[in-house]
Amino acid sequence: MQFYKERILNAAQLKRLSEHKYSCTSASILDAWLQPWWCWLVSKTPLWLAPNLITILGLIVNVVTTLILVWFSPDARQDPPRWACALCALGVFIYQSLDAIDGKQARRTGSQSPLGELFDHGCDSISTVFIALGACIAVKLGEYPTWMFFQCFCAMTLFYCAHWQAYVTGTLKMGRIDVTEAQYSIIAIHLVSAILGPSFWATQIPPLGVPLSLQVTSMCFAAQFYFATNFFSTFRVRGCGKNGSTVAGTSILSPVIPFSLVVVPAFIIFQKSESNVYQHHPSLYIMAFGMVAAKVTNRLVVAHMTKSEMDYYDWSLLGPAMLFLNQYFNHALPEYYVLWLCTIWVCVDLMRYCGQICLEICGHLRIQLFRITSPPAGAANGTRRPKRQHSQHAHHA
Repeated sequence: MQFYKERILNAAQLKRLSEHKYSCTSASILDAWLQPWWCWLVSKTPLWLAPNLITILGLIVNVVTTLILVWFSPDARQDPPRWACALCALGVFIYQSLDAIDGKQARRTGSQSPLGELFDHGCDSISTVFIALGACIAVKLGEYPTWMFFQCFCAMTLFYCAHWQAYVTGTLKMGRIDVTEAQYSIIAIHLVSAILGPSFWATQIPPLGVPLSLQVTSMCFAAQFYFATNFFSTFRVRGCGKNGSTVAGTSILSPVIPFSLVVVPAFIIFQKSESNVYQHHPSLYIMAFGMVAAKVTNRLVVAHMTKSEMDYYDWSLLGPAMLFLNQYFNHALPEYYVLWLCTIWVCVDLMRYCGQICLEICGHLRIQLFRITSPPAGAANGTRRPKRQHSQHAHHA
């Protein structure tokens, strides 16, 4: 495992990537209802606006509005301002809408490519972390730190599992209740916090005596259990590769190892911390490990699209290793500072990796990342769903 590779993808991988065909099945209830809105929105989008630029703008809006919530309630125990919750609801709505039309814009301008699918999924992997975190802050779930930990990590895990399923079967599958429904549920949570105040979620229902925040997240766990059940049904049938393997010809269980190297250390460090670094700084902790999870998910998407085997180890794991070693040596440094160092490292490593991958693919396909290089011949009104369609695939909190 080299620290820096001049090329991440070799010639054979780039060739397989250029031959990749996007395959997705969706039975989402809300997608059908929202099609008229998405079609109208893309019809008002300038033809010069690149699909990847639409995707990244949506992600930036989502991240910024969530970070405003984090600023006011970094421990998810304080009441963020109502306007910040309303702003976060708007941020998720804008992100969801732009993510739904990027593929339509690609078809409309004749600029669809495998890079669009990869870029879309990469942004979704980051967005999953922030959407889950924002929802937890809106209901003040920091009062129950263990519950918040599992809520956020379940969201990341299910997102990874959706791509694991695609790696095994070759097709991304979305059910009747899936990512769009989850996103609109979270928009509703933010709106309730904006109208009634975040303290509303501390209300206890008399028969149960359990705060509303726990009841809502319990419903989320029920939905996540449903998603997990559908995922595990994948293993009842063989993979689409040779002898029932993955698209890359590897074991269908192989993707469990890279993600375990993220989740297991996150849980151990959380449990063993003498200074309770997670309990005092849950937002920073979740963002740090969330970016590692996003990096591993991106590598899984790249492995799927290039029909390649995943490497088990990654330099982003050096971030969690800092925290682990600091605990091993009896907290030689204050954990809070090590957590910040870990967060900076994993964010820089993620951006470096994503930037290099995009540049390599752009060079191979002779396209530009944020600019449409071919003229929009035969522009359509964007009503058909393109290959690089609304491609978020797992559940956020």
